[in-house]
Amino acid sequence: MTAPRPTPAPGPDSAREPDPVRDPWRDPMRLALAEAVRAPETGDVPVGAVVLAADGTVLGRGRNEREATGDPTAHAEVLALRAAARTTGEWRLAGCTLVVTLEPCTMCAGASVLARVDRVVYGAVDEKAGAVGSLWDVVRDRRLNHRPEVIHGVLADECAGLLTDFFRTLARKP
Repeated sequence: MTAPRPTPAPGPDSAREPDPVRDPWRDPMRLALAEAVRAPETGDVPVGAVVLAADGTVLGRGRNEREATGDPTAHAEVLALRAAARTTGEWRLAGCTLVVTLEPCTMCAGASVLARVDRVVYGAVDEKAGAVGSLWDVVRDRRLNHRPEVIHGVLADECAGLLTDFFRTLARKP
């Protein structure tokens, strides 16, 4: 099953369809995918995230760990943002990019706004809980004091495929 190609989310920023050949976000998304594939080892949904400095250096990594830790806030994005803040010694992650395999939920979209990241890059659209243009659009809410740029659809089929395979396997278990 192939995920539908996302349409650009509404908003004033530069959300756009990625160039499948020259997209600079493909390699960072592969790093996030590498995190995502490890999540099912602990029974967690395969979502992975990385936070990059302006020069492309990885400052933080995360994968879903809710099942592993019993922590409802242990989403890949939150863990990657926490790791990046530890690395930099700052909670303000200005100049940074959050790269995540699945469109962030309201909590994670809010965390990216509060962390002041410059950009949120995601792969698969989350039509049930996405808060970066699908169901809600937290990151572009003009009432908030910070609005990161959004780039979506990077390696969307690979990101969606991981999730589809995970949930199919889960459905087959007795």
